[in-house]
Amino acid sequence: MRVEASQGRRYPEPPHPYRNDFERDRDRILHSRAFRRLENKTQVFTRRYSDHFRNRLTHTLEVAQIGRTVAKALGLNTDLVEALALVHDVGHPPGGHSGESELDRLMRQYHDAFGHNLHALRIVESFEQKYADFPGLNLTFEVREGIIKHSRDYRAAEHPELREYRLDERPPLEAQLIDVADEIAYNCADLDDGYESKLLTLPLIRRSLPFFDRIYRAMEKQYPEVKDKLRFNEALKRLLDALVTDLIASTRRRLASKGIDSLQKVLAHRTRLVALGPRRQREDQKLKEFLYARLYSHPNVNSERKRLTGCIRRLFGYYIKHPHSLPAFYYHAAQHEPVHRVVCDYIAGMTDHYLLERHRQLLGE
Repeated sequence: MRVEASQGRRYPEPPHPYRNDFERDRDRILHSRAFRRLENKTQVFTRRYSDHFRNRLTHTLEVAQIGRTVAKALGLNTDLVEALALVHDVGHPPGGHSGESELDRLMRQYHDAFGHNLHALRIVESFEQKYADFPGLNLTFEVREGIIKHSRDYRAAEHPELREYRLDERPPLEAQLIDVADEIAYNCADLDDGYESKLLTLPLIRRSLPFFDRIYRAMEKQYPEVKDKLRFNEALKRLLDALVTDLIASTRRRLASKGIDSLQKVLAHRTRLVALGPRRQREDQKLKEFLYARLYSHPNVNSERKRLTGCIRRLFGYYIKHPHSLPAFYYHAAQHEPVHRVVCDYIAGMTDHYLLERHRQLLGE
């Protein structure tokens, strides 16, 4: 995706003297309040558990690093990839994916829904109030399109409000890359944090993940005198490298075999083109299943998750009954939009800490 071929911004602006449009988008995202809030949003472990584990912000930075590496190797637009990586999680509510599921469940009671991609678009188009000339961040079409389409396909019949984003077409390779980079980043990072937390033991990991065990056995031979943790780090580094290397090679082969040599062919193709090869896909899926079974469902992780989702549920009910308790910006919005939508938007923007604080102030618990 060449920046000079961008469809531009909703509100036209003069060009910057030394930054292209995708670089400006990246910088606007970095300076946004929503991006800063990611520091206090859960990835897997809340801050109560340890300050050393990933949060939503550090995860985002890891996705950006992997994304830029792959984009450079494939000859993609690294500026667009970096902007999309940095913005891909700004719509996440407190409580991680469990918080997202809880908000969606609450919204469905009103025949509505919540999804972090759609909420991210609302953030960058409306909720960020930084500029005198326009609402939101006024990002380029390609970044806004990538926010919506990087991880799933939306049907035009179900989302007529997204009509401008060409829902019948695949997104550019730069946007397709974000979803795979995201998965590689969180699978490897969550394995690391799970081991560091001692909720996942080395024997369990090696027994459950034969492909990791093969790498670890090689590290035992190469580093016979070092501690298990350092050998684990070396094995994890090589696992991450193997996944990224395969992603580059498999995508390159796929593009060549299907004769994809233009952006137009990417957009018109019936399926996405950026993906791991079959073998690495199976190993990645096995890793994902292991993490769900042994880490994400662990009682220590579940207890924190239930605490946050319970706060979301009770605060949602409170604000529905007492919309005057909303901040002025949201209370004003509730005069023109359904109250449940405004309440959802407000809670979704909270950090974990602020959610708990508002819950304590309003409900005394």
